[in-house]
Parts: sequence; C-alpha cells; structure tokens
Amino acid sequence: MAELRDLLNEIVAGELAGARRVLLVPPDLSRLHSRAGVITGLLYEELTSAGADVAVLPALGTHRALTASEVERFFEGRVPFERVHRHNWRDDLTRLGEIGAAEVAGLSGSLMSCPIPVEVDDLLVSGWDVVVSVGQVVPHEVIGMSNYSKNLVIGLGGAPTINRSHFLGAICGMENIMGRATSPVRTLVNSAFDRFVGPRVSVLWILTVVEDTESGTVHRGLFVGRGDSNDSGGGAYLAAARLAARCNITVLPRPFSRVACWLDPDEFKTTWTANKAIYRTRMAMADEGELVVLAPAVSRFGEDAAVDALIGRHGYRGTPATLDAIQRDEALADDLGAAAHLIHGSSEGRFRIVYCTDPAAGGLTRAQVEGVGYEWRSLADELSQLGVSGETVTGQRHDRDGALFDYIANPALGLWTTSRPAEG
Repeated sequence: MAELRDLLNEIVAGELAGARRVLLVPPDLSRLHSRAGVITGLLYEELTSAGADVAVLPALGTHRALTASEVERFFEGRVPFERVHRHNWRDDLTRLGEIGAAEVAGLSGSLMSCPIPVEVDDLLVSGWDVVVSVGQVVPHEVIGMSNYSKNLVIGLGGAPTINRSHFLGAICGMENIMGRATSPVRTLVNSAFDRFVGPRVSVLWILTVVEDTESGTVHRGLFVGRGDSNDSGGGAYLAAARLAARCNITVLPRPFSRVACWLDPDEFKTTWTANKAIYRTRMAMADEGELVVLAPAVSRFGEDAAVDALIGRHGYRGTPATLDAIQRDEALADDLGAAAHLIHGSSEGRFRIVYCTDPAAGGLTRAQVEGVGYEWRSLADELSQLGVSGETVTGQRHDRDGALFDYIANPALGLWTTSRPAEG
C-alpha cells in the first residue's frame, strides 16, 4: 500500500498538478479485486487535500448503481457517498457522433451493418480539467482485453452504443476475441474515443493488471498514459494487455472435464455479471464437460429490470435461438446488448452448465435457473460435495467421493483455454 500511495502521489504532483476540477471514473463493484477502488480512493484523498473539486462517476455500463455500503467497501472509506454519481445508460446522455454502417460492416465481415451512435454520460463532457479513468486490463468476452477506451465509451455509454457494440462482439464470436489486445470491438471503441471523446475530454489513464495466484490476489502492474490510441494512453493499454496476457491467460494441457467456479457474493449478484464463469472457461471446456457455477448471492438475471425480463423470457439457449428471438420479439431487437448476453451465456449445447444457488437466502430458485436453460443444484449440497468455500484457492481438488475436478476461485481475473489466443 505504501508503494502504491507513493506512485499515486507522484501522479498527483506531476500529471495532475494544477487541476482544479477532476472527474474520477473507476469501474463498479464487479471489479472488486481490480485495485481500482483503492486507487480511486487514494486519488480522491490526495486531490481534495490539494484543494481540487473532485467527483466520482463509476463506469457502470448497464450495471446497477453502487449502494452506500458498497461505496464504503469498494473505496475503503475514502470517498463520501454523496460525491459518487450514477451513470444512467438510458438517459442524461450527450450524442457525440456515429460510427457509420459501412465501417461496422467492414469490422464485422458484413455480419452487421447498422450504424453505432456514440453517446456518453452528460457529466463526462461537462468541462473537467482532467478525467482520470482507472481500471483493470484483463481478458474480456466482448472486446478482447478490458478497459482503456472501453471504460469511457462503453462504461459511460448510452444504450445504443452499449447494445450494438456488444452485439458486434457476439456475432464476431467470443473465441475469436477473448484475450486479444485488438479485435473488431476494440477497433470500434478506440475509433469512437479518438474521433469523438478525446477531442473534448483530457483523459489520464491509470490501468492495473491483477493476478489470481495460489497465495491470493496479487497486483502485478500499474500503467499510466494520456490521450488517444496514438498517444501514450494507447501505449499504456498495449503494455498492460501484454502483461495481462502473461498473467491472466492459463493455457491448459487438457480441457476441463469438470470445473467449479466460485463467485464472490460481494461482486456477483446477477447472472449478467456472474456469467463470467462461463465466458472465461468456455475455451477450455471439453465437449460434454460440466461447468459448476457456485453462486451464493445471485438472485436475479439482469442488473436492469427490462433486461432481467428479457433474460427470463428467452433464456440462454444459443445463437440460433437468440437470433430467431430477435426476429420475433421487438423488445429484444431493441436491446441487442441483452441478445449478445444471451449468446455469450450459452454453451451452444457443447457442455453442461450447472448453477448452484441458495433460494432460502433469496437466491434464484430451481425453477428460475432451469427456466433459462441451465441445470440447478443446491449450493449447500454442492459445496459439501466438493469440499470448497470462498476461502479455497484455485487448483485441482477431489470431491467427497474422490473424483477429480478443477476449481477456480475468481473466474473474473482470468481466461482459461487449451491454446493461447493469437496476437492481435
């Protein structure tokens, strides 16, 4: 902590010297282990003590807003709740421009050919001396590697920007994107930032790389840069992505035939976020294998009521079923981000997905889980059978009957695969 504080003090005294109005843009609680929360809290303390007017706008995307207790936990008590603003992805937006249909068709190999508007939160473009975007670079299902320009363009984006960019990733195929520093969606998002956001907002990027190890979560790197993809900001992202590829991608000698993933109850309360257990392991799953999702706090499908209803109505039934549903359901056609999520959350019939929840504590019921296409088991029974808990570290284990399985303590911190993703 002392070393991190010293590094941030140098940034405040150097890159942020003289800034009077500063907007800090961290992720939300679904990135609890990113170190972004503590970094944001330390920056808030240093900047306010230097006399700056500082506000915090978490890059929620479609996620729900942080509660007072979550703000306290994520920022370790350093940021007052009243200084944390809520991004509303459906309202309070400024339209900055558009990526044209022809360009989208070129990025998607003509699989998608609609324009993508670039809309961002009004607060982002309200005259800050500097915007500090804080976040973690880690393999990601939609864009390849998370954060950098995505934190602002998507994390603070409007519904059309989020929905259509996510659908672009879905139709291009997760296996062609995950773990790669560049992808069709990354090119789209970088272009949106470079053309429309960067000219209006002075941005300092602070990017972390964090690794889940047998000794716990370890902070491996901190990268700082300014500006667009051709400036030091783009250089910082690429350097962080190279480190993340080394720290966060596990190449297996054999596919997972049976793997269990624990989902931190403070981070994952909906399948919208909890399905990272599916995204990050699917490239390592054996045909007919079993993925067990240990979900102690998952009580809903979507973070948003409208999306929650769409997931409940259509379920995770694979690409053909989802594309057919888009043709039949106008609400789903208007929310392509939800459609993309339905595609991402399916095994396409290749392996089994078993959600283990606790209905007695308010978790999803068996009927709800099976109603969206997954199998269900009691969380308490499965934890007893596997002999694991939230304190168990990643590694191979034997269950109560002596059968071997793989265990992942935090699937959001990595990507598991049987072959390393190609560069680019």
